[in-house]
Amino acid sequence: MGSPGREAVKVLVPKLIEEYNLELVVANAENAAGGAGILPKVAEELFSYGCDVLTMGDHTWDKKEALEFYDQTSRLLRPANFPAEAPGHGFCVVETKKGKKIGVINLLGRVFIRYNTNCPFEAATKTLKEVYRQTRFVIVDFHGEATSEKIAFGHFIDGKVSAVFGTHTHVQTADEKILPQGTGYLTDAGMTGPFDSVIGQKKENIVERFLTTVPSKFEVATGDVALNGVIFTLDDQTGVTTKILRIQRRI
Repeated sequence: MGSPGREAVKVLVPKLIEEYNLELVVANAENAAGGAGILPKVAEELFSYGCDVLTMGDHTWDKKEALEFYDQTSRLLRPANFPAEAPGHGFCVVETKKGKKIGVINLLGRVFIRYNTNCPFEAATKTLKEVYRQTRFVIVDFHGEATSEKIAFGHFIDGKVSAVFGTHTHVQTADEKILPQGTGYLTDAGMTGPFDSVIGQKKENIVERFLTTVPSKFEVATGDVALNGVIFTLDDQTGVTTKILRIQRRI
């Protein structure tokens, strides 16, 4: 979430990579530039801090300067259930630090979301056929508002991917689990940014908006900066999740 979130990534991600011997870092970056959208220079900044793949969501198109960058950078994803004519890619396959190929898919939910996208369930099935040509190790970022939609998707995709984590609400959930067929799952990974706020925005502005209904200025807060996330440990042979660890670190 904005520059405070990027600072948390800069300080904490290299430490987490070393502490847990992480092979791959996936970050949802749709709020990275001023709290809404992404810019090419911001994406490059996050890559330089140790992020391997960046995913997006309903703020994908907020910064017009990034439109061409989506086509130029395979590791910056937009939701795979956007129309095929949209710029960019909905998935990528990357090689980890230990030489293992892992697919990453980005999807956007439809419940309480401003875009009228294609069905994420159908898009996942279609995209997996392409990913499977290169690897059976697959991680999904499901960017959605409704917990019911995310949980339903987790059960739908169980056994077909290694892990699913949700994003969008900026509030980390405590329901991490390994589903019956071996897929690791967390409804929402939470926010990386300022927590002395209302989901990353200056709390005074948002409280005033609730009191008056008058729109207020969008401003990223600054205090109590922390990183939220989740670490999935995958079986080297089968790709199923063997361990899940939620992360909450402050700077």
